[in-house]
Amino acid sequence: MKRSRQGAQGMLKPDRLKALASPYEAGGEGRRARNWQSSDAGPTSSVLGNLASLRSRSRAAYRNDPYAIASVDRIVSNMIGTGIAPKPKHADPFIRALLQELWDDWVEESDADDATDFYGQQVLVCRTVELAGECFVRLRVRKLSDGLAVPLQLQVLEPEFVPHTKHEMTANGNVIRAGIEFDSIGRRAAYWMYRSHPGEGSVPTSTYNDLVRVPADQVLHIREVQRAGQLRGVPGLTAILVQLKHLNEFQDAVLFRQEVANLFAGFIRKPAPDDVPVGPDGLPLEQHDDIAPMVGLEPGTMQELLPGEEVEFSTPPDAGNNYGDYIRQQLQAVAAARGIPYELLTGDLRGVSDRVIRVVLNEFQRRIEQIQTSLYVHQLCRPVRAAWLDAAVLAGAIALPNYPAQRRAYLRTRWVPQAWKYLHPLQDVQTRQEEVKAGFKSRDEVAMSLGYDTETIDAENAASLQRAQGLGLVYSTDPIIQTKTTKEVA
Repeated sequence: MKRSRQGAQGMLKPDRLKALASPYEAGGEGRRARNWQSSDAGPTSSVLGNLASLRSRSRAAYRNDPYAIASVDRIVSNMIGTGIAPKPKHADPFIRALLQELWDDWVEESDADDATDFYGQQVLVCRTVELAGECFVRLRVRKLSDGLAVPLQLQVLEPEFVPHTKHEMTANGNVIRAGIEFDSIGRRAAYWMYRSHPGEGSVPTSTYNDLVRVPADQVLHIREVQRAGQLRGVPGLTAILVQLKHLNEFQDAVLFRQEVANLFAGFIRKPAPDDVPVGPDGLPLEQHDDIAPMVGLEPGTMQELLPGEEVEFSTPPDAGNNYGDYIRQQLQAVAAARGIPYELLTGDLRGVSDRVIRVVLNEFQRRIEQIQTSLYVHQLCRPVRAAWLDAAVLAGAIALPNYPAQRRAYLRTRWVPQAWKYLHPLQDVQTRQEEVKAGFKSRDEVAMSLGYDTETIDAENAASLQRAQGLGLVYSTDPIIQTKTTKEVA
């Protein structure tokens, strides 16, 4: 039996593999790809090399560049808004009401730094992820004597607290990669953290530079994973940092050119030395060195020149006819890299109809909803909810029957982001009404999509109707009035 050619000669050489792959222009070494430098680094190695520079430059851009500020703020405001709120899904309405009431009380006390509430912490986490690529949240268990609704608080930490340069083997055989400790089967066992931010210059304690091992079940690591196996996150501004810098330099150059163009400068052209100016009598004029050839120009000034002298004004270059188009094209590229509509980034709505902007915003909202679900709900909201419920039960803040066996049922929660505003209020409301009438959606689904709870709406409507009837008030929304009107029309 004959052996295959590859089996006889062994594995193919690298140059032979390149030759076989050459039909793909992007993978070959043709004229267009000759100087194309690329890296084959792994998902973590490709991130760690320049991570510190990416973070510092990203934050610098957010502090100084208006388009970096706008892109980050637009994403954060649409991603979080007023908060991604939980709606319990337990079958018992009494249990749902208890869970919601306790959660609302705890939300205001969740911040370990006492700077905002839980939904404000969501905003802080989202902005940190955009600027630094990732964010850490510590679950800090408190004492019952602290008087909190639930003895648990959250501490938001920037990624510098976990050094991405720490790689070593521990005494128990665990591996530390990028500051994260993994056990023998690859699970996260702990995070190694500084006691205080390493970027803060003066720290009153002498142990600020010490690393502390924090168990993984006390830390949440929020980041967008772009490659399988990626351990640390990349700032969202990474792809546009160089472009924004060059765009700023270009605008500075144009601004300087316009400043020069606004200077009204004149130059006196004198005759050649051999061409001596003469007076009315035909005799040569005497020229004195102390005579100022020209005074400062003011409105209405008439300057008399000597015979033979001429005034020539400067003609500096203008900004160019393509300046606006170039800036627009560059900002469109910035918006595309950030996944933001150009109109939303710049506020430029020239030539955009309401139908076009609806299509653009629908695509943007689809991307936002994807990240809301896969990143912030999964990595932040769900584990916080689980830790909160465990702490509440253990502290006796809420009594849930048979909690150990029914924990999963109590944890079932639907997370509802802030609803999108109506693009066309009348049409949007009518569309939702028709969807409910046709059975395509329920009232609960519509209310949830708007950020409301149907049970709360019904209770408020019943209380409002009862109060209005008690005061003898009649509104067009009264169901009795609506029923009479329908019968009269029929």
